[in-house]
Amino acid sequence: MIRTYLLPPLLLIGSNILMTFAWYGHLKRPAWPLWMAIVVSWSIAFLEYCLAVPANRIGYLAGAYSGQQLKVMQEVITLTVFAGFSVLVLGESLRWNYLAAMACLVAAVGFIFLPAR
Repeated sequence: MIRTYLLPPLLLIGSNILMTFAWYGHLKRPAWPLWMAIVVSWSIAFLEYCLAVPANRIGYLAGAYSGQQLKVMQEVITLTVFAGFSVLVLGESLRWNYLAAMACLVAAVGFIFLPAR
């Protein structure tokens, strides 16, 4: 029971770390030709799918989460992972509007997990 509730978010965190590197990691390698950036990105993305697909199947098929809950959870995880990536890897700073958008998504998580009536 606990596995079905904990495993999906943990797998989604791992998949989002990989996908963030797949989508944005090549920006730190401007000397790479485009074809190399694409091949490396797709190679990383394959590994990401090996985590994301089981995360969603386990969470949904076990009845732990609805599809809507999984999607909103994934979006919050994505923004959280990207916030760290943008600061630590890309050297960007978090601005107020990014933090405000994150607060809205956290609120969305709260709403999506409210009991249906």
